[in-house]
Amino acid sequence: QVQLVESGGGLVQAGGSLRLSCAASGRTFSSITMGWFRQAPGKEREFVGAISAGRGGITYYADSVKGRFAISRDNAKNTVYLQMNSLKPEDTAVYYCAAGTPNLGTIRLSLAYEYWGQGTQVTVSS
Repeated sequence: QVQLVESGGGLVQAGGSLRLSCAASGRTFSSITMGWFRQAPGKEREFVGAISAGRGGITYYADSVKGRFAISRDNAKNTVYLQMNSLKPEDTAVYYCAAGTPNLGTIRLSLAYEYWGQGTQVTVSS
């Protein structure tokens, strides 16, 4: 069992930055892949990015955030981060942290993740 708690959401102007954190507990953190997803009102949950298990985690990003968002993990603190720069109004959504053991073919699929946080709201004003 893994418990996930996100923090760091809020209201920011377009062009600004936010950093989300996701603290994990309950299982060996370094052995699980961590993902970020988001869901805007009236839309399906979509993949934002992920970082693979292990010390030198490999990162994966959705095309819509590539070059603006960065995921990192601190295995000593059992925490994964989502640094969001150059934010746009279309980035407005509830952001969810997820944990699981997807493979390369499923890492972008929400169904591949077993555990989810409660979500944190990110609102970008124009």
